[in-house]
Amino acid sequence: MATKKIAVFPGSFDPITLGHVDIIKRALPLFDEIIVAIGTNASKKSMWTLEERKEKLSKAFSDQAKVSVADYSGLTANFCKKSKAQYILRGLRNTTDFAYEQTIAQANEKVNGVDSVFLICSPEFSHISSSIVRDIARHDGDYSSLTP
Repeated sequence: MATKKIAVFPGSFDPITLGHVDIIKRALPLFDEIIVAIGTNASKKSMWTLEERKEKLSKAFSDQAKVSVADYSGLTANFCKKSKAQYILRGLRNTTDFAYEQTIAQANEKVNGVDSVFLICSPEFSHISSSIVRDIARHDGDYSSLTP
């Protein structure tokens, strides 16, 4: 029997955006399972609680049996090993994202044997980032067209 192809899609998801949804939906045919993993960082102050973020993610993918939501702290590669995931899924909006992710991906593969799979986000979502959504929310703006 073939090994189940499991990918971890890590992030803070503070909040989840339509860009995240785009990457996950487009990655579904590539993997048997995708674990959307919320990384917790004690030194980082999130705008939404972990429970709120888990709820939004679960709701966004409630119709997808292949998608599960989890949270973790520490190294993403260690979470991958614990979850028996062979891949880290990452979305790229631009060359800046690629330059940042490339070194991390190479280290994860070399040190932990976890391969990274990059998907370029669809053009209509390339301008969206969680930090932009947080900035709009902080100033009581309407960010509903950027999130599920």
